[in-house]
Amino acid sequence: MKSKINEKDVFDLAELFKVFGDSTRIRILLLLFDSKISVNEIADKLNMSQSAISHQLKKLKTSSLIKNERVGQTIYYSLDDDHVYNIIKQGLEHIKE
Repeated sequence: MKSKINEKDVFDLAELFKVFGDSTRIRILLLLFDSKISVNEIADKLNMSQSAISHQLKKLKTSSLIKNERVGQTIYYSLDDDHVYNIIKQGLEHIKE
């Protein structure tokens, strides 16, 4: 890795890690590890309101950590790519060392 990282990249990286600083968002991401899932399913599994989940999904989507797909009337969410999976997986491995 370059030893010199520009300020924009430093700022963007800090903002990305802030998104991971919320336990509800982490739980949502963990639910998305294995499959696409709807807002209602996430709300049921986390025992939270749909509006609270939607608020967190918006932050995750804005940070390009998740993506969505509409199927009929239902929107399904999934991890944006393998990078997100790997970040969480490595974080879990790190804390369990």
